Amino acid sequence: MSDNENKGILIYAQLSRDFNLLDVVSELASEAQKLSQKLNGENVSAVLLTDGTNIENIKENLKNSGFDKVYILKNEKFSEYSTDIYSKVILDLIKEIKPSIMLFGATTQGRDLAPVIAASLNTGLTADCTKLDINEKGQLAATRPTFGGNLMATILCKNYPQMATVRPKVLQIENVQIKDTEFIEKNIELNDIYSRTKIIEFVKTIQETGITLNDADIIVAGGKGVKNESGFNKLKELAALLNGVVGATRGAVDMGLADSSMQVGQTGKTVCPKLYIAVGISGAIQHQVGMCGSKKIIAINNDENAPIFNIADVGIVGDLNLIIPELINELKNRG
Repeated sequence: MSDNENKGILIYAQLSRDFNLLDVVSELASEAQKLSQKLNGENVSAVLLTDGTNIENIKENLKNSGFDKVYILKNEKFSEYSTDIYSKVILDLIKEIKPSIMLFGATTQGRDLAPVIAASLNTGLTADCTKLDINEKGQLAATRPTFGGNLMATILCKNYPQMATVRPKVLQIENVQIKDTEFIEKNIELNDIYSRTKIIEFVKTIQETGITLNDADIIVAGGKGVKNESGFNKLKELAALLNGVVGATRGAVDMGLADSSMQVGQTGKTVCPKLYIAVGISGAIQHQVGMCGSKKIIAINNDENAPIFNIADVGIVGDLNLIIPELINELKNRG
């Protein structure tokens, strides 16, 4: 395709299992508006698939997101995600409206859906992006970690639509321009679409009670420098006193000090709490991409040259086994 055939930015608006929009949709919408300004104001649209319930609530949540158009595709079978069904339906819409750019959140579903669509369209896909821009030629410039997270690469796509998945919580929602959004509802027939999978049962594998890493205002995270289970227990005690939660690096998870559900970083969760306390964490780029959006970062490490100090607001050089107990005692004394 030549670029004059494809105009506009299309975002996949993923819904949760209870039909609420994921936060990453708002993040993508805000970023798409910035990209649109560099593309002479091209339209920003969204597509979502629903079983037809909760539509008015969905519209209410989307009307202030800055979309020019929202395509609401309806069929009762959309209540459960299916790679075959979802990809075919979205492919049909892409071929109809011909967007120049299509963006997905790098969620479990987005990471499954986007490559299937990209392969079907014979176009490229830049996955797990941390930054998006438009270059001087009007191309999407998508930046992501590469070479094991040791470098950041900016990738261009020569075919259309240019596609990317973006990690949740790495893009800031800024200066959203409210528009008179046009909602286009379509009933979709699925007679010719065969799904190779069927959901028998949905089992929650992660504790859903209490504060999660994604929602926490305060995270106390430990790395390999914590060294043992006793050290992580101290982090849990500190986090509890601060009404926060505990996170971990991949190194700490690999050592068996923390569960994989606690992992922050390139292969874990992306978080942006108000306060991130990095304890015994060197600060390799693989970890930084998961927490660099934190509002304030306090780093505790006995290596004064640790990379984590380059992004920390407050750095404490010293033995964490002495510093953490002192912090705990101080908080207890303050009641």
